[in-house]
Amino acid sequence: MKYNIHKAVVIGSGTMGAAIAVHLANIGVPVTLLDIVPKDSPDKNKIVKEGWDRCIKAKPANLMSNDLKTFVTLGNLEDDFGAVAEADWICEAIIENLKIKQDLMTRIDEVRKPNAIVTTNTSGIPVHAIAEGRSKEFKQHFLGTHFFNPPRYLKLLEIIPTADTSKDVTEFFIHFGEFKLGKGIVLCKDTPNFIGNRVAFGTGAFALDFILNNDYTVDEVDALTGPLMGRPKTGTFRLIDLVGVDVWDHVGKNLAPLIPHDKLGQKYLAAEKPRKLMDTLLERNWLGNKTKVGFYKEVRGEDGKKEFYSLDLNTLEHVPAGKPHFDSVKFAKDVEGLGDRLKVILEAPSADKAAKLVKALTYQGFQYVSTIIPEVADNVKPIDDAIRWGFMHEAGAFETWDMLGVKETVKRMKAEGYAPAKWVDEMLKSGVETFYQYKGDNKVGVYDVAKKKYAKLKQPEGFVFLKDLRGTKKEISKNAGASLYDIGDGVGLVEFHTKMNTLDDDISAIVTEALDKLDTHFDGLVVGSEADNFSAGANLFMVVVAAQQGMWDQLDGAVKKLQNMNMRMRYSPKPIVIAPAGLALGGGCEITMHASRVVAAAETYIGLVELGAGVIPAGAGTKEYMRRIINPAMRVENVEPFPFIQKAFLQIGQAKVATSAEEARGMGILNPQDRIVVNRDHLLTEAKKEVVHMAASGYKPPAPELIFAPGRDMYGAMKIGAWSFKEGKYITEYDSHIATKLAYVMAGGELSKPQWVSEQYILDLEREAFLSLCGEEKTQARMWSLLQTGKPLRN
Repeated sequence: MKYNIHKAVVIGSGTMGAAIAVHLANIGVPVTLLDIVPKDSPDKNKIVKEGWDRCIKAKPANLMSNDLKTFVTLGNLEDDFGAVAEADWICEAIIENLKIKQDLMTRIDEVRKPNAIVTTNTSGIPVHAIAEGRSKEFKQHFLGTHFFNPPRYLKLLEIIPTADTSKDVTEFFIHFGEFKLGKGIVLCKDTPNFIGNRVAFGTGAFALDFILNNDYTVDEVDALTGPLMGRPKTGTFRLIDLVGVDVWDHVGKNLAPLIPHDKLGQKYLAAEKPRKLMDTLLERNWLGNKTKVGFYKEVRGEDGKKEFYSLDLNTLEHVPAGKPHFDSVKFAKDVEGLGDRLKVILEAPSADKAAKLVKALTYQGFQYVSTIIPEVADNVKPIDDAIRWGFMHEAGAFETWDMLGVKETVKRMKAEGYAPAKWVDEMLKSGVETFYQYKGDNKVGVYDVAKKKYAKLKQPEGFVFLKDLRGTKKEISKNAGASLYDIGDGVGLVEFHTKMNTLDDDISAIVTEALDKLDTHFDGLVVGSEADNFSAGANLFMVVVAAQQGMWDQLDGAVKKLQNMNMRMRYSPKPIVIAPAGLALGGGCEITMHASRVVAAAETYIGLVELGAGVIPAGAGTKEYMRRIINPAMRVENVEPFPFIQKAFLQIGQAKVATSAEEARGMGILNPQDRIVVNRDHLLTEAKKEVVHMAASGYKPPAPELIFAPGRDMYGAMKIGAWSFKEGKYITEYDSHIATKLAYVMAGGELSKPQWVSEQYILDLEREAFLSLCGEEKTQARMWSLLQTGKPLRN
């Protein structure tokens, strides 16, 4: 390929610039972050340091691991501009001022090397205007790259080429964005606010006006505009606080003069009540999360606990948060499937206050997105992709419209005063009744508004998509908990599909069948899925019921089954690649650690959390931490074992969860040779490639390994550590009791001195401690708390 990005420069260390630089560090690209020299400080790097410090202290974390900070170099635009001349990619993320951006581009044009790509992260200024007056070669290598904040977590990357941008440059950056940055790419026209923010503010301005004119409270709105409508828990007002009231206002103000032709957008962007409200918040410096007060205010209760008061939209004073209740929500909230859930609300014979808001936001949203085609896109897919990837909605507007039934919904929209664009009526009259063409549940085409017919959706070749395999001959075996697929090239795949992918007998049966078929059918195996979470661990309900009914033989058998399954995977003669993503907790973490190789999604949150349920890891997890963390150190002559034993003990005892796959590597959960995939959609494909590579390379399983058990003296030291934590009020007395059981297992039980023992020896101790704890009332109370509230009980 003609282009490569081995070095990058990001100019502008504000919220977006610093976060873009961090994301480059996350993927291993060395990056220099530059900003202006302050006028009032002898430290020329003061501004860039402050921006960097804010970025790395932000929650949730922008960096996937603190070890990655070394990829970033800080500098200023006077002393360190030479870095621009060496960069393969220069990304501008400075103030939204056309003149200042153009002046910077002049400087970049003078020093950039041939083939260096220059991009702007502008959210509102026309991309082509920023490159005006630059050289032909510069313009050929210039385009817009609009990230969404925070770049680590939000998948959308809008790429905006100009008329002068080379096709090769655009294609390269689409590939780099998807395969290296891990983004969902939406190719945009150079129109005001592109797609994501155009939709957000065209619909958001209406929402704010409707809310204020119909006397809704902040609590009511956020309760309704979250998961109920297929949107994130932030709802409406928490989202504005997260983005920043000032940022939200700035983008809206910038958009209005750029879209004089957009009658729907203009009407609500200029509405009086929202304008007055935003002005007041800005005057008071109530900017949201960054100032700890906006539509919500962080306060401390009488017990010192953090609380959030919400803004009374009439008095503009913060008041204790309420808990709104609506009949329409009561009937809809437990309905599975976004389309069916919305239908309960939208089609109710009588609409309460909640239903009226959901109706208005849904129908106006459909109306607005239909009216901006073909201005911003030629078909509905880029708009839906932008909504899902940029704002974490469960489905895009047109996907949701299809779920509800386009024809019936159009009738309801017109009755409510939200008539869609004319092309929708024309589409329906022509006999086309959905925006997407479907084969079963899979989309195979999308309606092209200009051509007035479906255009085929291209599937990338060589990719593994389970939706294409379900119900076909490639689905070899299936039960209620899991499926086994043949994904080609001699590779099998096990998919879990219980609730939260909790482990049960059904999953065990399919995994066992898959392992058996390695002898006859497959050269290797992948364990993974397209679900949000790999596995939340054991089925706690089964465990606590069995314990309370005294079914000890069955419970012992279930734990032994998990241990045996994991050990069989570890010593499989053919490669087994585990592909975790999202939550991989408890048993999910134990399965992962027994892979021949792990190919993990970058956003994998993994750890042994059993202590929160009142037990210790017993699916070979305790053994595996000992093998990974303690064993290597103990092969070094005269080494002091305590720091390594302490690390393993604390990671289990504190139920520590890695907040990324990279952090999991530092904890010893992932090995140095394990791979991390930034684009979640590529995970199963990359896992399959790894199996094929390992099989072709002559994979051999590891030799059976003894485990270092430190014996009685170290058992005493760990017990003292647990006692000290209890006396310091860091843990409860029962936490200390569980920690003592853990210490007993890690010490090797009753061993009088340190020695190397078999893996089975530790597995038996694990299982014995687990069963013992399951019999205790406080452990059972912890399990029921997790099942009923989702929260750990610290009894």
